[in-house]
Parts: sequence; structure tokens; C-alpha cells
Amino acid sequence: MFDGRLLNGVSVLAAVVEGGSFVRAAEALGLSPSGVSRAIARLEARINVRLLERTTRSVRLTDEGARFYAQVVPLLGGIEEAATNAAGAMQSVRGRLRINVDPYFSRLVLGPRLGTFMDRYPELQIEIFTRNEIGDLIADGMDVAVRFGEPPQTSLIARQLMQTRVITVAAPAYIERHGRPKTPADVARHSCIFYQDPRTGRAFEWELRRGKKVVELETHSRILVNDAGTTLATCLAGLGIAQVFLIGLREYLDSGQLVDLFPDWPDELFPLYAFYPSRQHVPAKVRAFIDFCVEITG
Repeated sequence: MFDGRLLNGVSVLAAVVEGGSFVRAAEALGLSPSGVSRAIARLEARINVRLLERTTRSVRLTDEGARFYAQVVPLLGGIEEAATNAAGAMQSVRGRLRINVDPYFSRLVLGPRLGTFMDRYPELQIEIFTRNEIGDLIADGMDVAVRFGEPPQTSLIARQLMQTRVITVAAPAYIERHGRPKTPADVARHSCIFYQDPRTGRAFEWELRRGKKVVELETHSRILVNDAGTTLATCLAGLGIAQVFLIGLREYLDSGQLVDLFPDWPDELFPLYAFYPSRQHVPAKVRAFIDFCVEITG
């Protein structure tokens, strides 16, 4: 088992040998000479070896102490190098970044722009896992997660990245066959594509918002999906009306592949959050990824 006191004693021994005296070692370590002496005594008792010969004028290693010191000095150097590398990883965007991402965000927002992020940080390796639920970020070995919706009760740090509009859309093919609802009440006479709330297992309720006015929609559906890609595909195929996030769909609206049915009801918003384990010592790779998400969703 790792003994931190043993490592501390070895560090004090190295300072004594390098400084040539207890006084110089004490100055280098910010200790008193008596504190240095006690640390050496504890180390000698711990390993049951006399390491230093002490006189009123000098301190020198015993033969056993010299052999011990020759063995541990390279180990101290390795520990220092490891600490330096770890500190560098906290400041440099490199290594492996494991991301737990909402499927919708991954497919329509992050995926098409990921090349820019990777070109920006060539020493970074990316692992993306698309899941409907955030799960246990720490147990799953994830560095960061991105999710829509209000944060659940969790010990994770949550940072809101943006808010996106919820829009009600249909494909021209659907409108041609079934007509376009002119008022919110008309939605009750149309086929809808329901999306499953992963937290409850039930379909999300539909509503429209304009300022402080909120209208709950009566809806009917023969299709329930739990994947944003399927929602988009079935809507584009003309199978029904869908409520989706505006983020990632602008090109479909601009090209006419989808029609915003109620552009005068623009105020239903849904937040996007990044989650990570701790506010302290956030790795540079996590900070860089979160900043990039803000950039591509702004």
C-alpha cells in the first residue's frame, strides 16, 4: 500500500543530501532543522536502516544510505515527471476526450462540425457515445456530457450552453395531402409524430408559446419514436407533423424541405446543457469542448 509519509521522508532525505546539511534542507523545504531531523528519524525507523552519519560539522550518507538513495532518486524523478505531465495535461488540449452526447445534438449539430474541432486540436482523440440518458458519467468514464432539458438532481456541474426554439413542422408532401393547420386547434385533426421522454417513457406533451400565452395542443399519433434521427426522417417522408428543435434544422427550413407551421408562436424554448464531474481542476480538453459547443450553437 502507498505510504505518503515514506515518500515525504525520502523527499526530505534528498534535500539533506543535495543541501549538505539539515539547515540548508530546512531552508529549501520551509521546515525547521528539528523538523527535518525528525523526518529523517521517522524514515530510518520506517525502513529500519541508519541512513545518515551526523556530526557537528557535516552530514553524510552511510553505506546503506548511499545504496538506498541511489535507488530512490530515479523514482523521485519519475514522480516529478509524472506530476509535470499531469499538470501539462490540465493546461493542454490533448489526450482522449470521452463525450456522452444527446443523439439529436450529435447527428445534426456536433457531427457536421466536429472536423473543425479536431483540426483545431490535433493532439486530441475523440470518443463519442450517443445515448438518450446521461447515466453515471463518472462510472462510465466520461469526461463531459451534452443534454437537452433542465438538469436533473445530480452532483454534476451543469453549464447552460444555449436555448433553442421548439418548432412545429411538416414536410410539403404532408401539407399537400392533408392540408396545413391554420390555428393551434387544427392540430387535433392531424397525424403527429410523438417523441418519447427518456425520463418518463411517455411522449412529450405539445404546446405553443407566444409571450406569456401558452396553448396546450390536442394531438393524436400512430408513431412514437425515441430517436431524433427517426423523428426527422419520418417527418421529411410526410408521415406527420413533428415538434423539433430549431437548432440543426435551419437548412431544412431554408430549402423548403420542412415548413414551420406556426412561426408566429416563437417562444417555446428548450435549454441545452453541458455536464462535467467537478468545478475544480477542469481539464483543458473539457473546457475547450464546452467552448466549442457554445461557438457552434451561438
